[in-house]
Amino acid sequence: MTDKRKVALTVNGKRYEAEAEVRLTLADFIRHTLGLTGTHLGCEHGVCGACTILLDGMTARSCLMLAVQADGHDIVTVEGLAPSDKELSPLQEAFRDNHGLQCGFCTPGMLTTLTEFLRDNPDPTEQDVRIAISGNLCRCTGYQNIVAAALDAAKRLQAAR
Repeated sequence: MTDKRKVALTVNGKRYEAEAEVRLTLADFIRHTLGLTGTHLGCEHGVCGACTILLDGMTARSCLMLAVQADGHDIVTVEGLAPSDKELSPLQEAFRDNHGLQCGFCTPGMLTTLTEFLRDNPDPTEQDVRIAISGNLCRCTGYQNIVAAALDAAKRLQAAR
């Protein structure tokens, strides 16, 4: 017999209610129940950072949380970072313009991590950015363009203020 609970949460500004098995991870709930596949699953141990989301404005590894733990919370996934379907966020634009992605597997986690980081650190140094993304693994970029994109995004965000 499977034990299920009702989960009610807000994801990217939209309210959802669905049943979830108590052992279902938040990452699987987001991907399979809600159909938001931008959140990637890599290691499923919280090490790689591909599944990083914003939970009540703070980064969280969705593979380490259960869907039932997110009940009542506000979540932003990579799909919710852009202001609209026709416009990218300054960070997304900077990733595009600085070639901050190659295969794209780490990109959702990098973007959500850097969204929180740049919100809290509007004028970072290169070293600050490297420390901020140190919990997110990338197998193909060498990180240099990701760092450049984050620094560029910081400038864009400062100019917008």
